[in-house]
Amino acid sequence: MNAPRDLQQVYDVFDDLTLHITQDKFYIEPIGYKQLLCIDRISEEAKFVPKPDHIPCERRQDFCGLLGSIQLISGKYLLIATTRELVGFLNGHAIWKLVDTKLIPYAKSTIHMNAQQIADNDQYIRMIHLVLSTPYFYFSYSYDLTHSLQRLHSAGPGFNSQSMFARADQRFVWNRYLLKNFMSYDYKNFALPLIHGFISINQCVVNGNNFIWAIISRRSIHRAGTRLFRRGIDRDGSVANFVETEQIVEYDNDKCSFVQIRGSIPLFWSQSPDLRYKPPPKVLDIDSEEQKQACVKHLDSMSLLYGRQVLLDLVDQKGAEGRLEQAFSDVIASIGYTSVRYEPFDFHAECRHMKWERLSILIDRVAHDQDEMGYFLLLRDGSLISLQDGVFRTNCIDCLDRTNVVQSMLARRALTNMLRRLNVLKPDEVTEQMHGLEMLFKNVWADNADLISIQYSGTGALKTDFTRTGKRTKAGLCRDGINSMTRYIRNNFKDGFRQDAIDLFLGLSDLRSPLGIERDWKYATFPSVLLVAVAMFVTCAVLPSEYSTESLLFLLFWGVMVGATAHTIFRHGTEFVDKPQLTN
Repeated sequence: MNAPRDLQQVYDVFDDLTLHITQDKFYIEPIGYKQLLCIDRISEEAKFVPKPDHIPCERRQDFCGLLGSIQLISGKYLLIATTRELVGFLNGHAIWKLVDTKLIPYAKSTIHMNAQQIADNDQYIRMIHLVLSTPYFYFSYSYDLTHSLQRLHSAGPGFNSQSMFARADQRFVWNRYLLKNFMSYDYKNFALPLIHGFISINQCVVNGNNFIWAIISRRSIHRAGTRLFRRGIDRDGSVANFVETEQIVEYDNDKCSFVQIRGSIPLFWSQSPDLRYKPPPKVLDIDSEEQKQACVKHLDSMSLLYGRQVLLDLVDQKGAEGRLEQAFSDVIASIGYTSVRYEPFDFHAECRHMKWERLSILIDRVAHDQDEMGYFLLLRDGSLISLQDGVFRTNCIDCLDRTNVVQSMLARRALTNMLRRLNVLKPDEVTEQMHGLEMLFKNVWADNADLISIQYSGTGALKTDFTRTGKRTKAGLCRDGINSMTRYIRNNFKDGFRQDAIDLFLGLSDLRSPLGIERDWKYATFPSVLLVAVAMFVTCAVLPSEYSTESLLFLLFWGVMVGATAHTIFRHGTEFVDKPQLTN
């Protein structure tokens, strides 16, 4: 066993702990240390105490990370990580994926609650577990996953003396709200930040050269949520489904990094579910100056973080999407930033009939911008060769399927440049010629698409057959059809609960009991009538051995009932979808 160490001597987060649970206290023991963190289950006060020779406790729980605490109806709950999975190593640091967690109540019983409160509290617990079961959360005990390599290199001298939580980019710390009671410097070794998104770390060999190639996608906590309930921008300049994706290469201690971002069109717009397969996106009726101010806030904040921007807008340029594209184009033109370039590309029109090779038109258009931006390159001797000066900000409507295809193509071009610069590739070689690397590249970027899509829309991404194979296939089209139907069901009938779960996890909602929404008479009546009408229509169509005038009239009557009831349901579609209850 390791010799006891003083808590103040270590700046990394503890990775091996034991929770001792007594009637009145939680004792958190970092293995090998001589002090315990004691949390009073009644007063909720936390303090350090010397480790006794024996801790009399009701039960013990070994765990691998303190994720925070959250207040529910019954009281506060402690959240701990119990199972992890190694993803790989970056810069010599272990990167982990969260596999399982536990919520442990401070309160010893629920006798202080009535039946309704107990039922609602159980519902809130299910919400927390729903968020934590959404793949995937990642963490490291010693490496800051929230920052890109370039930001880590540019950090000030006092950066590493801060706790992992204090120095993290708070945009990407998904348990920031849960850790609010452990923000003090005293708890620097306990608070374990989580990021949500996708990480893939791969050992590669090209031309006899071994190197690490990694992808890290970080989802923002600002305006986080589900596909149709979180669209566009808010008044703080935060956009829905904002994701920063970093591509990293490590070769013989030389390090390269290329960063891209995606995010919803930075305007006030909505696409509320209403039972239609694809409700049309609508620009909200808001004063044009207010639209402009919100967009300016977003672009200014991105400029401070990333430098100049190339905005790749992949939405349709006709129909409802076209009106949104025009509004975006008009706002960008009215702002007139020289450091922002708007590049529209009608993905569906340009690539219809599976002409995916036409995506090279867009890549050629922005190749000069990418060359000027460059990428981050730090040599093993500490020499800083280049910084990335600028970023591609890509969006479609969802910022999922089309966006990922284009981002992967820009990433492939960046990877070729990086590997040539490191002499892994010869000057006339490209990654597409390296079969093993190219297959890995395609599959990792398709996995990235699937994971980001699951987190936002509830299903895997569309068009990943092109990302994986370089072409569209019939099997891919069938898979896209299944995913599209699954998205429809989830977005209309399950995402209200999921949005509430995300808002609760991020501390954006107020607890309430009773938890429920009152529906008017149409909610139960019309689906019941439709079910009966469909059953009777099928019965009238199947049972008669011969059709008489009477049976045909019955068939016609129930057919009209099916049509009329379905029409009424879709006409009042917003009353039948699952909506968030805790926030608007």
